[in-house]
Amino acid sequence: MERFGKSQPVKRVEDMRLLSGHGRYVDDIAPEGALHAFVFRAPVAHAQILSLDVDEARAAEGVHAVITAQDLAKAGLDTEMTYTSAPNRDGSKAPRPKRPILAEDRVRFVGEALAMVVAESLEQAKDAAELILFDYDELPVHVEPLPGGPAVHEECPDNRAFDYGLGDEEATAKALENSAKVVRLEVSDNRIIVNSLEPRGCFAEIQDGRLHLAFGGQGVWGMKDELARVLKRDKDSIRVTNPDVGGGFGMKAFAYPEYFVAAFAAEKLQRPVRWMSDRTEAMLTDNAGRDLVSMAELGFDENNRITAYRLHSFSNLGAYNSMFAQMIQSHLFARVFTGVYDIPIAYMRCEGIYTNTTQVDAYRGAGRPEAIYLLERMMDRASRDLGVDPLELRRINFIKPEQFPYETKAQETYDVGDFGRVLDRAEQEADLAGYTARRATSEAAGKLRGQGLCYYIESILGAPNEDVKVEFTDEGGAIIYVGTQSNGQGHETVFMQFLSDQTGIPTEQIQVVQGDSDRIAQGGGTGGSRSVTVQANVTLKAVDEMITGFGAFLAEQAGADAADVSFDDERFRVSGSNVSPTMLEVAQLAREAGRTDLLVWEASETLPGRSFPNGAHVCEVEIDPETGETCVEKYTVVDDFGNLINPMLAEGQVHGGVAQGLGQALSERVVHDDEGQLLTATFMDYAMPRADNLPMIRFATEAVPSTTNPMGMKGCGEAGTVGAMAAVANAVQDALWARGIKQADMPFTPMRVWQMLKDAERQGDG
Repeated sequence: MERFGKSQPVKRVEDMRLLSGHGRYVDDIAPEGALHAFVFRAPVAHAQILSLDVDEARAAEGVHAVITAQDLAKAGLDTEMTYTSAPNRDGSKAPRPKRPILAEDRVRFVGEALAMVVAESLEQAKDAAELILFDYDELPVHVEPLPGGPAVHEECPDNRAFDYGLGDEEATAKALENSAKVVRLEVSDNRIIVNSLEPRGCFAEIQDGRLHLAFGGQGVWGMKDELARVLKRDKDSIRVTNPDVGGGFGMKAFAYPEYFVAAFAAEKLQRPVRWMSDRTEAMLTDNAGRDLVSMAELGFDENNRITAYRLHSFSNLGAYNSMFAQMIQSHLFARVFTGVYDIPIAYMRCEGIYTNTTQVDAYRGAGRPEAIYLLERMMDRASRDLGVDPLELRRINFIKPEQFPYETKAQETYDVGDFGRVLDRAEQEADLAGYTARRATSEAAGKLRGQGLCYYIESILGAPNEDVKVEFTDEGGAIIYVGTQSNGQGHETVFMQFLSDQTGIPTEQIQVVQGDSDRIAQGGGTGGSRSVTVQANVTLKAVDEMITGFGAFLAEQAGADAADVSFDDERFRVSGSNVSPTMLEVAQLAREAGRTDLLVWEASETLPGRSFPNGAHVCEVEIDPETGETCVEKYTVVDDFGNLINPMLAEGQVHGGVAQGLGQALSERVVHDDEGQLLTATFMDYAMPRADNLPMIRFATEAVPSTTNPMGMKGCGEAGTVGAMAAVANAVQDALWARGIKQADMPFTPMRVWQMLKDAERQGDG
C-alpha cells in the first residue's frame, strides 16, 4: 500500500454545526423527563467517616433516591475503581490501596464523592443534599509530593505509590563521575487543571432491558467494559455512546465514579438519570496534570557531547490511583525521557507519591511534556554553563540521520528522523539572525527580552490496533464507522477526506459515525496522538478489501478476469473496454444484483510500530521589569509530522497545543492550602490563557515520512503542548539571566517574575 492522503487544506465540515449552536453534547440530548443527579462531596481532605445520615434527604420533596456506598455494596456491585500499577525498582509490586466508587470508611480529598441525590429537578437534588448529615473525625493531611508524612493509605505508610527505575543506574553514575562537566538542575513542573470547555457529564437510561450510558468521553469500549464489571451485567446488555464532546485532553479518557452511580440509579429507578459537573466541581474532581519535582543531571565530555543523563522525579498522584496514573508517570514518562539526543547511558527513577488532593494524570501529553520539559530545560542550562550556543549544543548531540533506526536508552526504536534539517528550518523561520536587533529595541524601551528553544520528540501511544466499518447506503452514499472519538480535533473532516481520497467518493456523500458501541464492535478511542494514524491505517486495509471485492464482482459482470480490473483512486477500469464506474456506481450495481455482502466492509489492523513526531519551537518573550508582566512577542514552530492528510487541521492542532503550553507557562497553577483545600477553585483564582496572552504563531512543516505505517504519518495532537512549555520557560530564563536570576520555574505570573527581579536586586545591593 503506497497511497496516502492528498494533503489538501480542507476546512472543517463540523464547524458550521458546532459554531452555530447546533452541537449535540451530552446535556443537550438527555432524555425528556430524565431525573437530575447531584453529588454530595467531602468538605475536608482527610477524615474518618463516623456516619452518613441520608434519611431526611431521602424524604425531601422530589427525591427519588439517595445512593451511598452501602447501597452499592448491598446491591452486589463491584465497588472498586480499577487502575494499573507500575513495578517497583526492586521487582516488587506496588501496593494496591482500594479506591471506592463512593467513599466507604474514609474520605481522602476535598470533593470526594460520598452520595448521589437523584430528584425530579436539579434544585430539588441540591436542596436535599443540604439535609445530609455527615459526621467525621478529621485526620492529619499530607499535601507535599514527597515521601513521608501522615499516611494517606495504611498500605503505604511512607505514601510512596511506586518507585520505578529505568536504565543502568551503576553505569550512569560511573559515567557522570568520569564526565568533564556535569550540569545539575532541579526543575518544578506546576500542577494544572484541564478546564475543558464542556465539563464532564453523562446520562443513563434503560432501553428494552439494556443499559445505555452516554457520556462526554474519548471512546466507548473501555467504559463499556467497566460498566459490565461494576454492575455485573453482560456486555451485550450495555450500549455506550459519546455524542459531541467539548474537549477531552486525556482527562475524559477515564472512567469516573459518577458514571457508575448514575447507571446504577437508572437501573434501580427504571428512569433516565442525568448528571453534569459544574466548574468548581470539575476543578475539584477531574484528573489534573503535571505536578512533578525533578532533579536532573547531564554529563558532557570535553567536546560538549553528552556522556550520561540521570534524573530523579517525584510525581504527585493525589489521593488515589486513577486508571492509568502510575503508567503515565512511569512508563510513558520514560518513553521519551532521552529525547532526540544520542545519549550513551541514562537512568531514570520516578517515585509516585500519594497526597490528600485529587487524583492526578498527566493528561496533556501522557508524560511526554514533562519528560521533554525537563531535558530541554537541562539543555538550555548546559548551553549556558558550557558557553555553547544552544542550537549548536543540540546539533552536536542530535541522533544523526544515518543512525536510524535508533534504539534509545528508554528502549524505544525511532524509525527515521532528520533533526538537524528541522532545526535549520526553524532557525530560518524564526529569523534568529535578527534577534540581536529585536533585543536592542526592547532594551531601549526598558524591557528585558529573551529567546528560548525546545526540540521535542514524542511517540504516538495508546493501542496500536484499530477497527473500521464502511457501509454503502440505499441513498447512494457511504458511512464510515470509526473506533476513535473526536473531542474537537476535526475527526469528521479528516476521516471523510481520507476515505474520499482513497475511494473517489465525494466528501458530501460520506457520513462519519463515531462513539457508539452498538455500531462498531471495537475501537481504541482517542488519546496519545494516535487517532488519525491508526484510523487511516485500518481504513486503508478496508479500502484494499473493497477494491478487491468490487473488482472481482465487476470482472464477473463484465465477463473479464479479475486481473483485468484496476482502480485509480477514483474509478474502476476494465482492460480492453470503456467500462469505468465509480465505487458508488459499483456498489449500486451490487445492490441491484442482490450482493448485499459487498455493501458492508469491516476491518481490523495493527500498526507494526510507533511513529515519532518531532520538531523545534522557538519563543521570544519581553518582560517589563517594573510590573513583571511577560509577553510572548514571537513564536515559531517547525514540525516533522511526516505526511499530512489536512495541513490546515494540523496547524490548528499545533496552535491549540501551543496555547495550552503558554497557559501553563504564564498563568495556570493549582494551589492547595496546608489542609488540602483547593484555593484555585474558580476562574477568579485560576488564570486561563486569553487572547492577549497569545501571539501570532508561525507554523511550518519539514516532513520526514515515517516507515512504520503505509501513509508515512506521525501524529500531531499533542505536539504543540510538548514543545511550548520548555520554549517559553527557556525564553524567560534567558531574559532574566542578565539580572542574576539563574533559576526560574513556571508559571511566570507577573507577581512571581516581579518578585524574582526584586529578590535579585536586593541580593545585588547586599
